[in-house]
Amino acid sequence: MRQNKKTFSHLSLQDAKSIQPILKSIEKGILNGTMTFSDEDDEITLKPEGLLRFKITASESETKHQLNFKISWNIDDPKLDEKSILSISSDTSRKK
Repeated sequence: MRQNKKTFSHLSLQDAKSIQPILKSIEKGILNGTMTFSDEDDEITLKPEGLLRFKITASESETKHQLNFKISWNIDDPKLDEKSILSISSDTSRKK
């Protein structure tokens, strides 16, 4: 079992267009099995394998909308605890 924990964190202000290539790189890294995150301060390489846990949350208030997602996997025991179907729509024609 691993004892060492290494973390990477990056915070920046970007527009939606500049975030798209980052999300595409994450998608490609998941498909290829290797993702390296780096900035001027740090670097970490992750190797997603087996079954991945995916958690997504979205919230809105009058002053802030927020989207968070988390992808995790176990190196030693890649078992998925729960199964559910997720649907995400980007249809801009839908009105409330």
